[in-house]
Amino acid sequence: MFPLERQFVISFLTGTVHRIAADHLVVLTYGVGRKVHVTPETLASTRHGAEIELVTSLVVREDSLTLYGFGSEDENHTFEVLLTISGIGPRLAMAILSVMGPDELASAISNQDANALTRVPGIGKKGASRIILELENKLPQPAASAPGPALSFGGGNQQVVDALVGLGWKEQQAEEVVAEVVKDAGADAGTSALLKAALKVLGARK
Repeated sequence: MFPLERQFVISFLTGTVHRIAADHLVVLTYGVGRKVHVTPETLASTRHGAEIELVTSLVVREDSLTLYGFGSEDENHTFEVLLTISGIGPRLAMAILSVMGPDELASAISNQDANALTRVPGIGKKGASRIILELENKLPQPAASAPGPALSFGGGNQQVVDALVGLGWKEQQAEEVVAEVVKDAGADAGTSALLKAALKVLGARK
């Protein structure tokens, strides 16, 4: 009999967003709703009823099968590499990818920047140093990044608050920082850019 992980391999998922929660989506495929844990950025970039494509990893435990979805192969690969580190489970790996993308993480590892990793809830300086040591030479070199677009905001306040709460911040704290970032950003902003800005502010206050 094949091992459990070989019987239930799901590496790609496409379908319609049926439900959006604080840390996951339910994606409808051929009449079946699949619960997929995703990053806040992915949550912020979609809407109910939208078509979505995700690269996925299935994490197999004795009592559960949990699906994690990503917008790119790079994110998925980084997630799987993070899981090879002792002490990092899926939840912490998702928190890391929620605060920094694959290129930013690769840059932090390359530059031995432990402070960047301490922006992630649950990672202190010792943990950050250990992650840098274990990830050395395991991630692709960071790509050269172009200047990002200016922050804007388009009405996704509560969605961003929910995403931050899902990452472990208290709701009041999340609401305050979102209000602060929105005030600085102006009235035309997008939820994805707003979420990144809020994470940077919260990370700087740790």
